Amino acid sequence: MILDALPPDDVDHEVVELLRAWLPERRWYPAKGVDARLTPVGAVHLGDDVRVLLVHARAGAVDVVLQVPVLLLADAGGADPGAVLGTAGGRTVLDAAGDERFLAAWLAHADGPGADVDVTAARVVTGEQSNTSVVLPGPDGVPRGILKVLRTLAGGENPDIDVPRRLVEAAWDGVPAPLAWARARWQAPDGSEAVGYLGVLSAFVPGAQDGFELACDHARDGRAFGDLARELGATVAGMHDALVRAFDRQEAPDGGAVLARALLDRLAWATAAVPSLAERTPAVRAVADEVAALPTTPARQRVHGDLHLGQVLRSTGRWFVIDFEGEPLAPLAARTRPDLALRDVAGVLRSFDYAAAVGGLVGAPAEAWTRDARDALLDGYGVGAEPASALLLRALELDKTLYEVVYEARNRPTWVPIPQAGLDRLLG
Repeated sequence: MILDALPPDDVDHEVVELLRAWLPERRWYPAKGVDARLTPVGAVHLGDDVRVLLVHARAGAVDVVLQVPVLLLADAGGADPGAVLGTAGGRTVLDAAGDERFLAAWLAHADGPGADVDVTAARVVTGEQSNTSVVLPGPDGVPRGILKVLRTLAGGENPDIDVPRRLVEAAWDGVPAPLAWARARWQAPDGSEAVGYLGVLSAFVPGAQDGFELACDHARDGRAFGDLARELGATVAGMHDALVRAFDRQEAPDGGAVLARALLDRLAWATAAVPSLAERTPAVRAVADEVAALPTTPARQRVHGDLHLGQVLRSTGRWFVIDFEGEPLAPLAARTRPDLALRDVAGVLRSFDYAAAVGGLVGAPAEAWTRDARDALLDGYGVGAEPASALLLRALELDKTLYEVVYEARNRPTWVPIPQAGLDRLLG
C-alpha cells in the first residue's frame, strides 16, 4: 500500500517551530551550524495520536525532505522528559521514533512478509547513524528485526530496500532479509508528486559486532586487522558477484572520461560546500587527467554505493553487509545507477583511516596499521597490482574523500582532519 501524506495543517506548522531547536541536536540532521529554512510539506497520519511529519529543510547546498515521527498526546503523563518537544494544538508533542505506539502503527501499515515482534520492548540504537534504527525483539525477548526509519526521503525506489530483496532472490546470504517496508506519497517542494519509502524492517543479525567499532578496538589495542580485512574483501567480492546476477552489468565504452568528469563534478560540489578545498584543485585535476586518458575501464554494475566499516557486521565468524541506501547526500538517481565495483572497495579503504584515528593511532603506527589492513582487503577482494587498477582506486578514494570532507563539515566538524589527511596522502 501507499500511504498518502495530507497537506500540513496548523498543528504541523506548530510542530515545525518546535523542531527548530530540536533538529540541530540530532545526529542525522544534515544542516548543522547553519540557519536552515524549515517548512512542512505534509504529514502521514498513522493514527489519531501518531503522525509522520515531512519537513523540507533548505540551507545552502542542503535541500532535503526529512521524516520526523511524532506523537500528539492530550495526556502525556509518564512520558520520558527527554522525548518531549513541547506543545502544539493543545497537545504534548513527543519524539516517536522508538515509541511502541508509532511502531505498532507503522507495522500495521507496512507491506512485506512481516515478523512476530514485541513493540513494547523496542530499543533505539545509539551511536553514529544517518537514520534511526530500532531493534524489535520477538515474544521470547530475542531480537527478531531492526527497523530503519529513513530520515531523508526521496521519491522512487530506495536501494536500501530494493537491493537486499534482489540479493536474497539471487541466493546471497550475506545480507539481512527485508521483512516489512512502508511507502508514502507526498507533494515535493517543487510541487510534483513523490512516492518513496519511509523505512524498512530487516532481519536481525544475532550477536553482531559493528565493523567500525571492531576495527577501532583492534587499532586501540594495537592488534592487526589484516585477517579480518582479508575476509571482508572476499565478502565484498561475493556481494558484487551476486549484484551482477541480480542486476546484470553494463559495458563502459568511453574509457576513463566519465569517471574523470565525475571526479571533477565532485570537486566542484565539495569546493562550493567547503571553499578551503579550492587550494587542492590543481592536484585533483591532475588525477582526473590521468583517469581521462585510460582507454578502457571495467564494466559498470550495481554497487553498494557507500560501503565502509560502519556498513558491515561481524557475526558467527563471518561478515554481513547492511545499509544499501548509498551516500545520504547524493540524489537517488546517483545512488542507483551502475558504477565501478571498485568504488565499494575504495570506501572500505577510506574507513581504515577513520578506524585508526578513532582508535587513537597516530604517526607511524597508524600508517603501518592501515597499510596492513588495506593490503589484506585488496588481497581478499582480488584486486591486482595493475597500474590501471591502482589509478582507478586512487581516483575513487579521492572522490570519496572529497565527499567525506563535506559530510564531516556538516555533521562532525571535529572529524574533518581525518579526510583532510586522506586528501594529503592521495594527492601527495
